[in-house]
Amino acid sequence: MVAARPPLHRLSRDRTTLGAVPDAAQPQPDPPGPVRSVVDWLFRDRRTGEVVIAQFPNLPLWVFLATVVLRRVVPEDSGAFTALRAVALAALAWWALDEALRGVNPWRRLLGLGGCAIVIAGLVTWSG
Repeated sequence: MVAARPPLHRLSRDRTTLGAVPDAAQPQPDPPGPVRSVVDWLFRDRRTGEVVIAQFPNLPLWVFLATVVLRRVVPEDSGAFTALRAVALAALAWWALDEALRGVNPWRRLLGLGGCAIVIAGLVTWSG
């Protein structure tokens, strides 16, 4: 709830009397609506106040992306493919847990949880 401000006073146009500044002369910022409040809560970095949706990939994400590319050129029935799959899942798990635990906003934490779900699904399909 916004506290009421005492009226500001200024001289009238003829500079002879003081009068309260009308509300229209003092523009007040609109209170954030429900959509803006949700967007701010979801995407705003708690430390800097900036909106953060995506960031430049960090080391575990680069490792994951590299293994995805390498798996496209390695035969599926080779030991290298299996090793790349293991490294990919480990790198994605590293990134996902890091985001889920230390993400700068709820959106980044949700992305981390989504990454954890993908890792679990990858382990389930790999095992059987």
